[in-house]
Amino acid sequence: MGTPFKSHHLLLLFSVLLLILINHPSEAEAEAEDAAIISRFQQYLQINTAQPTPQYQQSADFLISQAKSIGLESQSIEFVQNKPLILLKWPGSDPTLPSILLNSHTDVVPVEHHKWTHHPFGAHVDSHGNIFARGSQDMKCVGMQYLEAIRRLKSSGFVPLRSVYLSFVPDEEIGGHDGAEKFADSDIFNSMNVGIVLDEGLASPNENYRTFYAEKCPWWMVIKATGAPGHGAKLYDNSAMENLLKSIESVRRFRASQFDLVKAGLKAEGEVISVNMVFLKAGTPSPTGFVMNLQPSEAEAGFDIRVPPTADPESLERRIAEEWAPVSRNMTFQFKQQVSIHGKSGRPVLTKTDSSNPWWSLLEEAVRKANGKLGKPEIFPASTDARYFRQLGLPAIGFSPMANTPILLHDHNEFLNQDEYLKGIHVYEAIIKAYASYIEHASNGSTRDEL
Repeated sequence: MGTPFKSHHLLLLFSVLLLILINHPSEAEAEAEDAAIISRFQQYLQINTAQPTPQYQQSADFLISQAKSIGLESQSIEFVQNKPLILLKWPGSDPTLPSILLNSHTDVVPVEHHKWTHHPFGAHVDSHGNIFARGSQDMKCVGMQYLEAIRRLKSSGFVPLRSVYLSFVPDEEIGGHDGAEKFADSDIFNSMNVGIVLDEGLASPNENYRTFYAEKCPWWMVIKATGAPGHGAKLYDNSAMENLLKSIESVRRFRASQFDLVKAGLKAEGEVISVNMVFLKAGTPSPTGFVMNLQPSEAEAGFDIRVPPTADPESLERRIAEEWAPVSRNMTFQFKQQVSIHGKSGRPVLTKTDSSNPWWSLLEEAVRKANGKLGKPEIFPASTDARYFRQLGLPAIGFSPMANTPILLHDHNEFLNQDEYLKGIHVYEAIIKAYASYIEHASNGSTRDEL
């Protein structure tokens, strides 16, 4: 009687071990899979898509090849010649439901090669596992994490209820006008029936991932002062330089008052109006530099102003007209770009981050299940392509899963640790699965504009 009993237990034990081996690859297999994932990321980073001459076609070819290897539908769209937008689709089982859009941009900012420790397009991995490359944080990491998360979900047999789209857009770093802006305004986009958009966020120096529900709107302004020219030794009132310097001092005081709120911890950086002078133009050129004994008749200064959707734009415009560039001092101002803080509905362009927005609740829960932590939702301190989708009344969340990572976008020696990159794929896997499985209840009466 004892022998059959032992045989039964041995057979059961063997079956359990076999299941474990099938469902849990060996350490060597897991390492090989991670190495392949990192290699694909490096290949994308090694394509030089820096402005002003990004290698868009090479990037497009790579992304389409990745889509084919995963089994996604793909198309290349050119709203502007030689600026391809790559649109991928993972069809859902119920195409009548609003879809998911995972957006990222393919271009990156220029580099100063001599100020990098490693080649900015070499994707070198150092002994600590840090991957050095332009775009490693902003934002080729996110685009590839989308793809790798879907690769894993498809391999697991998961079938999305909602269709999932991935858009790889050009020109975000120069305003997105030939990329996301035209895309959001197109019949193609309208036909996609998008319900939620994910876009880029920022790295977090601590353990909490950062999320963004709105962003500052760029007001790029040039102030011009005019006055009578005069000898460099002459003292007189209302010269162009004197008037401009008065304006610069007024702007400086306002900037300091806003920055003091951040330093005191009363407001986050995204909640204040930021103003930075970006150029100063004056003087009469000469073969050796500038004429030193002539006071110029014109002087200009350029300012990068970023306005949060919670600010009062009318009040700021009055300040500019009355204090920074008053007509009484022979001054004028002109906006090179002035993006409204209001969407097409007339409401501030922001996405709700409470229980009234099911997409936010789903993201919170998915990150938690993936063993991640979220910090307090923020207003993005600069601009991203997400604004074009929010202006349509769509909910859009900025999220780049990079915790314990210094913020190095647009900086020299930009890098992302490979372990953090791999964790981010796991997080996106949870988010995409939750979003693509979501069934909206009839009791939820939220509209686009309310989100």
